[in-house]
Amino acid sequence: MTVRVIDAAITVRLDGGTTRCGHYRLVTTLLNEKHYPADELVNLSHQRWQIETSYLELKSTILGGRVLRAATPAGITQEVYALLITYQALRIAIADTSLANPTISPDRLSFTVALHAARDQVVHAAAAITETTTDLIGRIGAAVLNQPLPARRSRSSPRVVKRAISKHRAKGTIDRSNHTTTITIEILDG
Repeated sequence: MTVRVIDAAITVRLDGGTTRCGHYRLVTTLLNEKHYPADELVNLSHQRWQIETSYLELKSTILGGRVLRAATPAGITQEVYALLITYQALRIAIADTSLANPTISPDRLSFTVALHAARDQVVHAAAAITETTTDLIGRIGAAVLNQPLPARRSRSSPRVVKRAISKHRAKGTIDRSNHTTTITIEILDG
């Protein structure tokens, strides 16, 4: 397999004056440098949190912390597919809402609000059959537009191994304050 290796130096400056530098190495099968410029690929590293947010939405928001109920492998497969279909349907509703309202980023439309609106629709079965018009926004879209999230802040936390659950407090203080960050990325020749 042929791969492309991109090396970059990333510098993060917080508003308090703290600076953190790091080396980032990206290995990709996207070989065409014209279609996939190195700086664009490395800039995607800031969206690494999105996949973790997606797992949170699946595990915590849809399941509500519950475990899968099926007792057989076929049942587990069915439940996982149902979760993925539900997740995708809600994400499509959010994306359609964002397309119909280009002034708001899809990152600001709440998955939790969309889930609650969808559950309400199922409970009420409101206009399930009588409405024949297609509305890209619909009731789920209207609900997420009524409760937008604040703009996503730039995250600058380095990757760390999560501490095992313990009944004792962690040593030291944890800085949970929000910081404005300036991120500089330099592609290294190699």
